[in-house]
Amino acid sequence: MSVNHQSDPVKRARLRWRSRRGLLENDLILTRFLDANEEAMSDDEVDAYTRLMELSDNDLMGLLLGQKEPEGELDMPQVRALLARLREA
Repeated sequence: MSVNHQSDPVKRARLRWRSRRGLLENDLILTRFLDANEEAMSDDEVDAYTRLMELSDNDLMGLLLGQKEPEGELDMPQVRALLARLREA
């Protein structure tokens, strides 16, 4: 049985560390979202979040502000759902 995100403190710490971004605006949005939602995030949401963390700061900001929509490998239902929640944060 694999260890899920919620039961692995190392995975949780890594997710929070990857949320530290060069752009203050991204940092604020992501930290606020994690503070409010991290403990309840499903593994699918963590996977979507991790995919977003692989983007450059500018690409991520465009998605968070709704200036862009996910394309290519990011165009997945769980990524779109998570972005909708992040945009409300």
